[in-house]
Amino acid sequence: MLNISQTSISSRIKIEKYSSLSYVESKVSGKVFLRLILSLSAVGFILLFLPWTQNIRAKGLVTTLRPDQRPQTINSIIAGRIEAWYVKEGDYVNKGDTIMFISEIKDAYFDPNLLLRTEEQLKSKKMSVKSYMEKVKALDNQIDALAQTSRLKIEQGKNKLRQDQLKVQSDSIAYKAAVIDFEIAQKQFDRFENLQQQGLKSMTDLENKKLKLRKSESDMIGYENKLLSSVNQVINARVELTSIGAQYRDDIAKAESNKYTALSSMYDAEAVVTKLQNQYMNYSVRTGMYYITSPQSGYVTKAIQSGIGETIKEGASIVSIMPAKYDLAIEMYVKPIDLPLIRKGEKTRIQFDGWPAIIFSGWPNSSYGTYGGEVFAIDNFISNNGLYRVLVKPDATDYLWPDALRVGAGTTNMLLLKDVPIWYELWRQVNGFPPDYYDIEATGGKPNKGEKGKK
Repeated sequence: MLNISQTSISSRIKIEKYSSLSYVESKVSGKVFLRLILSLSAVGFILLFLPWTQNIRAKGLVTTLRPDQRPQTINSIIAGRIEAWYVKEGDYVNKGDTIMFISEIKDAYFDPNLLLRTEEQLKSKKMSVKSYMEKVKALDNQIDALAQTSRLKIEQGKNKLRQDQLKVQSDSIAYKAAVIDFEIAQKQFDRFENLQQQGLKSMTDLENKKLKLRKSESDMIGYENKLLSSVNQVINARVELTSIGAQYRDDIAKAESNKYTALSSMYDAEAVVTKLQNQYMNYSVRTGMYYITSPQSGYVTKAIQSGIGETIKEGASIVSIMPAKYDLAIEMYVKPIDLPLIRKGEKTRIQFDGWPAIIFSGWPNSSYGTYGGEVFAIDNFISNNGLYRVLVKPDATDYLWPDALRVGAGTTNMLLLKDVPIWYELWRQVNGFPPDYYDIEATGGKPNKGEKGKK
């Protein structure tokens, strides 16, 4: 009953006569409710001191650790026309297996005997180079012969010049002797002429002396002429010697000019040979590109090109292939505000899409269906989506990742930080403080609880 008045009437009423009032008065629900509230408060207070693992939640995708193990597309290096397919989607191919055969569509390569004709051109040019080399050798021999002949001719000219000089010297002596004879004859004639005028010599003697004088004069003039002729021979010998040197220098220069012309032609031919060799190798390599092969072993996942007779451009994607052997990893993206909290080697719990899991965010050890991971790499530059990419590899000390896991599957990740009481985590969340974390680098690789707010 309600105790509104201070005057109690409970003693005047017999509760046994009223069944409903008796039932209500006998209830103890208020006490039970009070006990329940007290018990829940006690349990909640105790829960506040339980440990709670701080974490960073992030979405991610399954990828591979090595770039060469990720899905790739096979491209055609040259433009062509699809002639035959040798694989279909889902086939397993080994490294070097033929995927497709294409034919040529450029008119510069239509000739089926292109390699043979190019090789013949190459051989012809090589023979041309060899001919020019032989011509250069012949011109070298000709230059050597001209040089040797020039030396001999010059030596011969010098000898002739010396002979002519000696002859001039001899004729000069003879001329001087003739001059002396003429002077003696002139004196004798003058004396005989005086004696004849005095009557001491006859006219006959005078005429004999005069005849001798004229003969001496004639001899003198002859020797003088001979001397001048010898002098002219010396001059001619010198001119001839100079002419010999000039002639052979001209011949040698002409031969050297022909030699350098041949060398120039040989170098041009060698350049053409090199160009043809390069062209031949390009044709040979291009011929091998008609068969498009697999760069590594894997599974054909999708045929990007299709049909027979269709043309494809240079660099066009043909098929996508997934390598058969790969090391799985997780590619996750975290906010810039969480990046300072992440270190290489930190532990991560991963939930894969499609695998059932029971997750307790603050108690990762009590969760079921999650797998362990370890931070492997952190990008130093922000991605286009405004987040930082973090690579996570499998934790060698935890359970193995599922065998049926495929690249591209989605994941939900938890980067584990410091263990704190629940009341501290609630207080941190209410005040907006950053979480604590393990400072791995400062402890030489061993997890150590860092101070709050410490980087």
